Formats: sequence, C-alpha cells, structure tokens
Amino acid sequence: MPDLPFNTDSAPASAAPAAAGPALSAAGRFAAVLGRELRLSVRHGADTLAALLFFVIAAALFPLAIGPAPETLGRIAPGIVWVCAMLAALLPLDRLYGADFEDGSLDQLLLSGLPASLVVAAKAAAHWLVTGLPLMLAAAPLAVMLRMDPEIVPVLLAGLLPGTLVLSLFGATGAALVLGARRGGVLLPLLLLPLSTPVLIFGAAACDAAATGGDPAPHLLLLSALFAAAVPLCPLAGGAALRDAAR
Repeated sequence: MPDLPFNTDSAPASAAPAAAGPALSAAGRFAAVLGRELRLSVRHGADTLAALLFFVIAAALFPLAIGPAPETLGRIAPGIVWVCAMLAALLPLDRLYGADFEDGSLDQLLLSGLPASLVVAAKAAAHWLVTGLPLMLAAAPLAVMLRMDPEIVPVLLAGLLPGTLVLSLFGATGAALVLGARRGGVLLPLLLLPLSTPVLIFGAAACDAAATGGDPAPHLLLLSALFAAAVPLCPLAGGAALRDAAR
C-alpha cells in the first residue's frame, strides 16, 4: 500500500505533502490514511485495551449494585450493554486528532490531496475497527454473563453493528468540532451524549421487542437509517471543523 508523505509516528515531516504522489487516487490516499491510523492504534494499544476494560468493568458493576437476580438482570441487560458501549466508545476520542494537531501532522493530512471530509471518514473507520468492533465482539459474552436470553443476543449484535458505526462517526465529528478548544475533553462528552441518545433508544428497544415477542426489525431499520444519514453528513461537518481548526 503506498504511504502518504508523513510518517506513522505522527511526527511532522520535513517535505511538503504536496510533493508526494500526485498519481495516488482518492481511494489510495484514503487507504493510506486508514492504514496509518491503524498502525498508530496498534502502537498505542493501551487505548483500545482501556476501552474494553472499561466496558467489561462498568457492566460488571451493575449486578453488584442491583443484585444477581436473573430476571432483573436479564430484563435490563440490553440497556446495560448499550450504555457501557456508548461510554467506552468515548474514551479514545481525545487522541483522535489531538496528537496530529499538536505536531503538525494534521496540516499534512489536509494538504495531502485527500478532502478533509475523507480524513474524518478515515479517522472514524479506524476508530470503529479498533474500538467499536472489539466492543461489539465483547458484547455477546458480556450479555450472557448478565443473564440475557441467548435468543436475544443476535438482535443485540445486529443493533450494535450500525449503532457502533454511528457512534464512531459522531465521535470523529465531535472530536473535530472541539479540536483546539479549551477543555475540549470536557466538552466532547457533553456534545456527543445527547446526539447518541437515539442510538441508545433504538438499540435497547430492538432487544426489548425481541424479548417480549415483538418485531425488532423497525428499530433495527431506524438504526440503519441513522447510519445512512450519518455517513455523508458527519464527514462533511467534521471536515469543515478540521479546516477551521487548522487555520
């Protein structure tokens, strides 16, 4: 895979990004940025591990607080999993653009020929691959631990797939909006949690419908509609915020 003219350690390069490979297509540049983000995530694997540990530990606290009664746990297990997944997805967002902004790599990304909206899309895709996907995979055993009916687990995972993708898109956009702001780490959860509430509502409602013999499909379709709307809109908004922060 061809590399963009910045190094993967998120350190500024001496050469101008415009001097690199004009022959690279937009898809090639997008793949290069995505590969760079994944390599950086591997080097900073503690962030992913911290999100997973938070997800598991936070969910494990609920049985200690409300008691181990299987009926009670099974009824609220979908809400527990969704709330913990939403909060865990917020943890790595402060590093999404912060290091690039501080060392000048963000300017190189924006001058590399890739539109700012696609830079945001690549960041969101990397966030989902290293955070959202592991959270989704960990949700199944965690749901069983919380005494959720095994027949409902596929519905939970079907909702988490578009739900975590939407959270990553929202997160990449929100992180771009607060980039360079004072106390951005405090503003980011205050911005994202209200936006993410519909994802939580529809995801938990799908599991509740399956548990009561209803049809979860309408709620899953609403989650998919949110994802379909977020795919074009979030990168555009995040790209505009990145260009403004880089001025």
